[in-house]
Amino acid sequence: MQLIEVTSAAHLRSFLDFPATLYTDHPNWIRPLDNDIEQTFDPKRNHNFKNGSAIRWLLQDDRGQTIGRVAAFVNGKTKDASEYVTGGMGFFECIDDQTAANALFDACKNWLEAQGMEAMDGPINFGERDRFWGLLVKGFTEPNYGMFYHPPYYKELFENYGFQVYFQQYTYRRDPAHQLSDKVLQRAALIENDPAYSFRHVSKKNMEKLTQEFLEVYNKAWAGHSGLNEMTLEKARKLINSMKPVMDEKLIYFAYHHDQPVSFFIMLPELNQIFKHLNGRLDWLGKLKFLYYRWRYNHTPNKKALGLIFGVVPEFQGKGIDSYMSAMSQKAVLAQGVGVVEMNWIGDFNPKMMMVVRGLEAVIYKTHVTYRKIFDPSKPFQRYPIIK
Repeated sequence: MQLIEVTSAAHLRSFLDFPATLYTDHPNWIRPLDNDIEQTFDPKRNHNFKNGSAIRWLLQDDRGQTIGRVAAFVNGKTKDASEYVTGGMGFFECIDDQTAANALFDACKNWLEAQGMEAMDGPINFGERDRFWGLLVKGFTEPNYGMFYHPPYYKELFENYGFQVYFQQYTYRRDPAHQLSDKVLQRAALIENDPAYSFRHVSKKNMEKLTQEFLEVYNKAWAGHSGLNEMTLEKARKLINSMKPVMDEKLIYFAYHHDQPVSFFIMLPELNQIFKHLNGRLDWLGKLKFLYYRWRYNHTPNKKALGLIFGVVPEFQGKGIDSYMSAMSQKAVLAQGVGVVEMNWIGDFNPKMMMVVRGLEAVIYKTHVTYRKIFDPSKPFQRYPIIK
């Protein structure tokens, strides 16, 4: 076997194309967009290169055939966030062979140790946690946009190498047609009948208002939790504008108290239901396909929507806002022909958010795992701390 650093156009093409050969017999695999992968490794588009670095490799067998790939990275913003100076590894794909997997893991470990790291988390992304984060270990159905599908044998490859479960991320699933419990409806009615509260959709005609209100609720509800930093106005504006081409105004809701935003539930059409027809490419032909399949998606009954993020300002938590948002959004979602809603990325270290999602009567549908490998085996391992 030969390990090759990705430095040429040919290497890059192999890095992107290798999974297509690996997943031939996995009908639920959906190829990520090549551009989404490549922007991770582009210093011009990934701001983490300003205070970090990344490297990636291919693994080839004795015949010169690619049998694996992987990347490693040091993120200056997060490397000191725990008791060990920690780097990351990700974009791992490999044949079912422990020796091959170990060669890829060793490449990451050796490179990270040379950068002064004491541990590595993986598989993760060189960026935010909202995409390409965690190993799929349960729920081997079609992945949602921004999430990898993995074959079941990857779990054994990671754990045989000595990776330990650092935390689990759950994808919850909810059937909007399922009748909400009397308790939820009663709590929702208390808010609905209080004139101080209101519930509204958003409008594409005023994206700046949407951005400002999203930023206000997000930073109060999420900043400082789940490894998320306070969001800047610039980043919020970029995020909201990126949603605009696929946004369905009636799938994004805000709750207000005396006209001040106190909660949001942001859902989008589940883009992988469109992107799975593009084979990873969003060139001119891919864009035409996107327009066609998006039109077809919009006219499909029982559509799938992705609950991107749900948040309640802390001083309004536990007051029935979650029930109110659930009851009001259920009506709107059904009116849009949505048959299922999935919500990614609820960490097992965040019991309060798990309780909120269960209050929406959603159930765990998929499980991803973020592993940690401590390089010195004599040092103790601790799981990610629970948010109190």
